[in-house]
Amino acid sequence: MKRLTATTVLCLLLFSAAFVAGKGPSAVPEYPDSLRSVWLYTEGIKQNTIAGDSVRARELFLEAIRSDSTYAPAYYELAANGMYATPDEAVELARKAFRLDTTNKWYHQFYGQALIYAGRYDEALKVYRRLQTENPKDPDNYRILAALYEQKQSPVMALVTLDSAELRFGRIPLLSAMKRRLLVATNQIDKAVVEARAMVEAAPYEAQHHVVLGDLYAIAKKDSLARAEYDRALQIDSTNVQTLMALADFHAGRQDYRALLAVTRQLFQSDELPLETKIKRFGQFTSDTRFYREYYFQLNDLASTLAIRYPDDKRVVELYAGHLIASGELEQALALYKNHLADQPPVEDYFRAVIDIESYLQHPDSVDKYVTRALELFPAKIDFHISKGHVMSYAKQYDKAVRAYRESLRFADTDSLKGVIWGMIGDAWHQKAIAGTPEWDEGRAAQTAGGSYRKEMKECYKAYERSLGYWKDNPVVLNNYAYFLSLEERNLERALTMSSRVVALTDNNPTYLDTHGWVLFKLGRTDEAKKILQKAVALDGQKSPELMVHYGDILHLLGEQFMAEIYWRRALEKGYDAGQIEQRLKQPAVKKPEPKE
Repeated sequence: MKRLTATTVLCLLLFSAAFVAGKGPSAVPEYPDSLRSVWLYTEGIKQNTIAGDSVRARELFLEAIRSDSTYAPAYYELAANGMYATPDEAVELARKAFRLDTTNKWYHQFYGQALIYAGRYDEALKVYRRLQTENPKDPDNYRILAALYEQKQSPVMALVTLDSAELRFGRIPLLSAMKRRLLVATNQIDKAVVEARAMVEAAPYEAQHHVVLGDLYAIAKKDSLARAEYDRALQIDSTNVQTLMALADFHAGRQDYRALLAVTRQLFQSDELPLETKIKRFGQFTSDTRFYREYYFQLNDLASTLAIRYPDDKRVVELYAGHLIASGELEQALALYKNHLADQPPVEDYFRAVIDIESYLQHPDSVDKYVTRALELFPAKIDFHISKGHVMSYAKQYDKAVRAYRESLRFADTDSLKGVIWGMIGDAWHQKAIAGTPEWDEGRAAQTAGGSYRKEMKECYKAYERSLGYWKDNPVVLNNYAYFLSLEERNLERALTMSSRVVALTDNNPTYLDTHGWVLFKLGRTDEAKKILQKAVALDGQKSPELMVHYGDILHLLGEQFMAEIYWRRALEKGYDAGQIEQRLKQPAVKKPEPKE
């Protein structure tokens, strides 16, 4: 067969296009066998690069191979375009392309790359050794070969390879950096320093070279030389982020935190350092409470710098407000959040923060104001409806509280949340019940409760039943339900079942232990109650006046009058009702029961 010229091949390709377009006598062109693979390969390239149809391109490349199993370009394209799912398949295709045309350097390099991608480093090492020999003028072959030696934990051979590259090409920054890293990894710090010095001498006005040399001096514990190099880098460019980061790391390594924070302030003033990185660094500094306290003024300066540079960024508002709260500056944090309530679009979290702080500061009118505004802007947000209920309860407007909680049920999307809200409704009814009983005495609830109390507590228990229907193991509701039943001295066995369940569900919570002990006390199981209350008082650290009163009452009935009076008086010191303590102190002592034989 005569050899085809390039012009002849081009004419044939154009001719084939005409036939495919329907301009010739047949939609499927006829070619000599030697050209069919060329045509299929060319069509595959068009489908892949122009039409973006990799599936059709793969079919055409495979057809080209079936037509001529020695057609290397088709093997190469199948491998190079990732048309096979596994790296090992790509390796086989790349190997076939290379073996069919060993003079093609692209096929040879891609074969090595496919082996690396497949994690077959031993085979890749052999390929790149050959590539280095066959094409010694390509520095990339030296780089990859050195990386493979490093991967195989042969740092000496990697260094030998890089030395060879340096002899042939001179100093190339990328290869020099690789060499320095290997020298450091093999603890050849002095040699790494020599390399870095050479880079500085070759380009003395490149700040990064001075930073690299400074880092190496720092590793070698030559701090004065390291500082001199960092200073030279800063003289070249005082705002260079890489230099400042290196200097910050140097100070951190020496635990010179004042210098570290001073450099960090320069970094925070730079637009080149991403805000996300600044926020992360601030979080690292403030994660240690002791560090926060010791370097408060420097950290306050950092937070202020961010607040000034990014006044409207939500992340910075939260960061600065959190810093103010941690510093005890609640009023300033509140003012900051309030300044952003008019932001567009409005931010839910700012309203939540204002409501939470105002609630903590016990400003019910202000809480009501901001809850109302929040509901106007975010009417479907359940937590704002719940906050409305809390505000009404605090204001002793219990009917309105119940309505607000019921409204929030419309937006509750889980049974557990519905259970929590019904528990809040029950609590509101209980608060209304005792608020309407002026003579209310917790110690004599069964005797002092009137008709209004009974009616409202019936609503309370109905709400608790609804709550437990949604979430049977709601510890708060189980505890409150059991406690209120024990105060009324009814359904005590059920109260014991509920309080026992709460104790089993939770881990030594003093409040829940108090309820459990009190139920046992009401059942006449006084010795058991004493042990439980004793544990609760110890865990609570004598903070709860109610708990100490209960413990005193039990000690009184056990005839331990002296200790009972101690706990009653401690409860009085903690704010318990003076009149009720006085009544207890007037009670005659109970004779201590005789020990059982």
